[in-house]
Amino acid sequence: MKALSLGIVTYLAFIVAVQANQYIPAHVESHFAKAPVVEDSATASSSSSSDAETTKQAEFAAVPFIFSTETLSTAFGAAGVLKHAGQEQASAVGIGLYTSNESWVGFLGLYNYQIPTLDQWLFSAETYQGYYTEGIYYLDDHESPIEEPARVISEGNEGYTRLHIKYVLPIADGAKGAAASLYKPRNNIEWNPLTSGTTSIKFTPYSQYRELTINPDLPETARGYEVQFEWDNRNAQYDPTDGGKTSLTIKHGFAVDDFKDWTLWEFEQSAFFNLGETHWFNEQVLAANVFIADTPTWNDYDSSTQQYHRPPSFAGVYLGGFERSRGYSSKQFTGRSAVNYSLEYRVKPQWQPLQHWPVFNLYDIPWWQWVVFIEAGKVSDTFSAQALHTDMNFTAGGGVRLEVEDIVVRAELGVGSEESQFWVMVNQPF
Repeated sequence: MKALSLGIVTYLAFIVAVQANQYIPAHVESHFAKAPVVEDSATASSSSSSDAETTKQAEFAAVPFIFSTETLSTAFGAAGVLKHAGQEQASAVGIGLYTSNESWVGFLGLYNYQIPTLDQWLFSAETYQGYYTEGIYYLDDHESPIEEPARVISEGNEGYTRLHIKYVLPIADGAKGAAASLYKPRNNIEWNPLTSGTTSIKFTPYSQYRELTINPDLPETARGYEVQFEWDNRNAQYDPTDGGKTSLTIKHGFAVDDFKDWTLWEFEQSAFFNLGETHWFNEQVLAANVFIADTPTWNDYDSSTQQYHRPPSFAGVYLGGFERSRGYSSKQFTGRSAVNYSLEYRVKPQWQPLQHWPVFNLYDIPWWQWVVFIEAGKVSDTFSAQALHTDMNFTAGGGVRLEVEDIVVRAELGVGSEESQFWVMVNQPF
């Protein structure tokens, strides 16, 4: 039953993203790859000690689906997940979709593989291709961007390929190897990376493209690499109640065709505060997140080619989507720099009827969670505190999250100043 639920979760997340025509391939790794490797603490302890040589049997599920939307017409396809895909900690995800208006999507991801003797390393790879006859995009001029790009519908051809090479430092939770560091929870949180949490460095070469018939003069290709430094000091990976997570990502794009190279950075900090339990709630958590990004090469100008060192909008800094500024469409705001603040109040009610409802009672659902959240974000072509905190875009919303067979599924509504968005996705937003 657990393998089946993995397929259902993948299907739910993918369906809602596509129905809004906001499928974000760049986020598949963070939202799909991690789910199949989660185990309970007892299993984790056993796997990392006396039963280290035991390999679990692979679990596979494929779920067909069919739906209809305004931009995709009638769509049908399938999503599949393979857990313990050759190695106990590894997983594979595949998605295929075709529509009556001749749009299509294909995705394949392989995650958390290890090479013998390289105990501190994890290797992942993913590739995506999509063709949309009526895709929704937010566009501006590459050389003269505006803060609120125009919403257009265009024929689009897009995709990417990524290779993730992750090194887990042999300190604190990484002392027993990279695979063991995937398994949580932990009991004691200390604010010292030498004794608490998992510290890692990830190198990601990538190639990404987007071709739009409505404006063929825009940049169509981005190639380069990302380097991410991360300290994950949460007490649990998917439903933390204590600790925090810090990450710094540096992304560089090579010069491609007639467009110059560029560099951007992103900093993200999350923190979690346990507010205890009450007569009504088993658990109360205040979760906070700060995201800051900038493109320092934005105003670097090459007079010989009359080109700025700026990323294509599909590869640069943005807000909007199921992670940040959730009341707005995906990548609705693009530009040089961005800031986004998120605050969530998460509670687990004492009342939990899901385990007794039809269909739900087929699965292990130990808890559900009610969430309300507020967000404030801004994208600007100037990197300054004043520019990033003037005329900010606000979001307020709420939703329900539940654990289904060790996977967190969330459904939430975000309301922005001019529109609202409904999202279904796996894992917490931060």
